[in-house]
Parts: sequence; structure tokens; C-alpha cells
Amino acid sequence: MLRLKSPATVVALAALTALGPLATDMYLPAMPAMAKALDTGPDQVQLTLSLYMAGFAMAQLFCGPISDRFGRRPIMIAGFGLFLLASLLCAFAPSVEWLLAGRFLQALGGAAGPVLGRAAVRDIYGPIEAGRMLSYMASVTALAPALAPIVGAGLLLFFGWESIFLLLTVYAAAMLLVLAFLMPEPLARENRQSVHPAIILRNYRMLLGQRAFMGYTLVNASGFAGLFAFLSGSSFVLIEFMGMSPFEYGIGFTLIVAGFFSGTLISGRYSHRLGRDRLLLLATAMCALAGTTMAGLAAMGVFSPWAVIGPHILFLVGFGIVMPQSMSGALAPNPQCAGSASSLFGFLQMTIAAFGGALVGRFHDGTSLTMAMSIGLGGVLSLVAYQLLVRPASQAAASTQARP
Repeated sequence: MLRLKSPATVVALAALTALGPLATDMYLPAMPAMAKALDTGPDQVQLTLSLYMAGFAMAQLFCGPISDRFGRRPIMIAGFGLFLLASLLCAFAPSVEWLLAGRFLQALGGAAGPVLGRAAVRDIYGPIEAGRMLSYMASVTALAPALAPIVGAGLLLFFGWESIFLLLTVYAAAMLLVLAFLMPEPLARENRQSVHPAIILRNYRMLLGQRAFMGYTLVNASGFAGLFAFLSGSSFVLIEFMGMSPFEYGIGFTLIVAGFFSGTLISGRYSHRLGRDRLLLLATAMCALAGTTMAGLAAMGVFSPWAVIGPHILFLVGFGIVMPQSMSGALAPNPQCAGSASSLFGFLQMTIAAFGGALVGRFHDGTSLTMAMSIGLGGVLSLVAYQLLVRPASQAAASTQARP
């Protein structure tokens, strides 16, 4: 077994958390080919992404509270087992309807990795150190979306789109072995909570009434909606509309993820020096600037890959800072129900993102305009959520602490 406070445990938690971006990013280069193979339109294939996010969001409402009672490890084992079976269903899906069903089941199982990985970090490191550790964990996790599109493009080229889901099956099997034989249980028995519905609802009601929790959550969810708009529309915009090959798309995506990786390193390095809220102000302003720049270029008819990729690199630098800092801000005051807080945080994040992705699919006009406008809106709303909710909550908390 690994020691709880060790670099190896952080890497293992990052690998478990990476299931989310792997399940969304690896098959992005294959989406146009999947639409042709399954004799369906781009909107139906894009729906596999939105449906995954919707199922992911729904599952989080249950797996977090259940893990508060029974521990993180057994719930993750059950989740990865379901994800493994669902990945096989996707790989051998004879129609888009079967693929949609497989993606939904993938989401139900895959939610356990990111949700309980976040909660485990809060269990192990406490409210202050969790922000820094989540930043470093996000740096490791960033390797998944950096490599996933390139790996997906290679598998598509040599083995067909089905092989992408077979590789996800193998990954899930490997993570099951890690959970079964290496991962210790991070949740202490004295911190276990009841799974009575009234207790769960009371915790959710308490969290929804916390201005700080809602502020940090909406800062993250708005930025993630901009990222998800890119995930939902970029392959059709860059490959079909702008003529990039799947491999070139994978390279461009890797550059974008490098922006996210840089943001997580900045977050970890300056977490203590600048503080959570100063970092979030800088990061949300960066997301708003990058998103509105992309939207402005598209509105002016500048349809070039770099008019999309360039601004989105900056957007992902900002979101690389936003993600770990907003997560730790939302979880910090709620150690007694960290699983429930992580669940509600993820539910709101994924629900808002899925809605944004569905809009991109519904109003896609064949150009980059709809996607760029959605990304710009996500960046602006993230900055607004910071100014209207996070900043006042932080000022109120500081004023309370300053009173004798």
C-alpha cells in the first residue's frame, strides 16, 4: 500500500482523476469519422459529449455523499468497474443510439474518479495545503488531455475509432488494479457521515446557501463551460471547416493543453505568495480577455486556426489557475462533508458545461462563430462571478476574522 502523504499517492490520485479528460478528449479527433461510420450527423455525435457530461453531473450527486459514509476507495472501485463495461459497449456499438447509451453509462462510472480524487486530497491535506496539492495534481492530470487527442488521432488512423474505447477499457482495468492493491483509504472512520436522505439534503441546502461555495463553484463552472464549448465544437471547426488533419488537430490541442499545464504550475507556485483570491482575479480576467478576443476575431470573419488556438491557449492558462484554486476555495470550509461538497461542485460545473456544449451543437453554423461566442461568454461570466460573489464573501470573512 502507498503512504497517504507521499508523491506516489498524489500521482495515483491524478491518474484516477485523469479518467475524465481521457474519456472526453481522446475521441475528439474521431468525431467526424464516427458521424460517417454510424451514418448520423454532427449534432448526434456532439450529443455523445453533452450526454456524457450530463450523466457525469448526475452521478456526482450520489457518489460523493455515499463515499462520505463508506469511504472513497470502494466507491471508486465500483465506478471504474462500470466504466470498464461501458467502454466495451461503446467500442462495439452498432449504432449511434447504442453509443449514446454507452457514453451515459461511462459517465455514471467515471464520475467517481475526479469527484473522489478531489475529496481525497481534502481528506489528506486539509483546507490550506489542499489548494497547492490540487494545483500540482492538476499539472500531472494535464498530461491526459495533452496526449489524448494525439493518441486518439493515431488510433483512428491505424485501427479505427473503436480502438479508442478499447484503450479506455484497458486504462480502467489498470486503475482498478491500483485501487485494489495500492491505494489506501483516505477518509478516517471518525469523519464518516450518514447516508440518510435528510442528512444529504441538509448538506446540499447548506452548501447552496454558502455565498463563498457558490461563488467559487460558478467561477469554475463558467470557465469550464468555455472549455467545454471548445471540446464540443473544435473538431468540426478546425478539421471540417478550417481543413486541419486529425493529426494537426492533435498537435494544436496539445499546445492548448500546454497553456493549461502552465496555469496549474503558476497556481501551485504562487498559491501561498499571492493568495487564492488574487490569483483568481488575475485568472478570470485572463479568461475573459482571451474569450472575447476569439469571439471578436470570429465576428470580424477571421477564420484561421490560429485565431482559435492562440486565444484558447491564453484561456487555458487562466483556467489552469482557476480550476485548483476554485476547487480548494469551495471545499475548504466544509471538511465535515467534503464528498458532498465535491459532488455538488462537480454537478453544477458539469451541468452548466453540458448546457453550453449543447448550445454549440444546436446553433453550429459551419464556422467558428458560435463556438467562439460561447467561449467568450464563459470567460466573462467567470470574471463576473468572481466580482459579485467571491470577492464580497472573502471581504466579509476577512472582516469577521479581524474583529476582536
